[in-house]
Amino acid sequence: MKTILLSLAALAVAPVFAQENPMLAKLAGHWNTSKQFTLAVADQMPAADYSFKPNKDEMSFGEQMAHIATSNAYFFSVLTGEKSPIAKPADYEKATVMKLLGDSFDYCAGILPKLTPEQLHGIYDTPDGKMTGFEVILFAMDHTAHHRGQTEVYLRVKNIKPTDYRF
Repeated sequence: MKTILLSLAALAVAPVFAQENPMLAKLAGHWNTSKQFTLAVADQMPAADYSFKPNKDEMSFGEQMAHIATSNAYFFSVLTGEKSPIAKPADYEKATVMKLLGDSFDYCAGILPKLTPEQLHGIYDTPDGKMTGFEVILFAMDHTAHHRGQTEVYLRVKNIKPTDYRF
């Protein structure tokens, strides 16, 4: 009888565990907004200026955007334990970088809603030290915002008003 009651209780709560994690759903929504915003900023720079850098010590605009793409995929591959499918591009031309950005954001968006509690709470070694999976996600979002912000300054230097901020 006790086994039957435990089995019925497990069946009753199973749908709760099968439902989408509301926190991950919210983060996935923000990730999509970040994708749209980043692609909008990337698209604003004319193709001829993707090699532009405000000074010799900076990455070019194209390099900044490619760095966002490869870094995001790296962070999410840390969570899955898989090799990142997004590699440093052969060139930093606008068309190449725009595709790389889109592919990178899509790769991460495919992982985010499927992360398990174990992946979110697990501890990962990163170049910036040990982090929980949740911190790795926050790091990826913050890293994107940091480098996207730098590229918005590049746009301003070129007298291009960056697209309005989105959250």
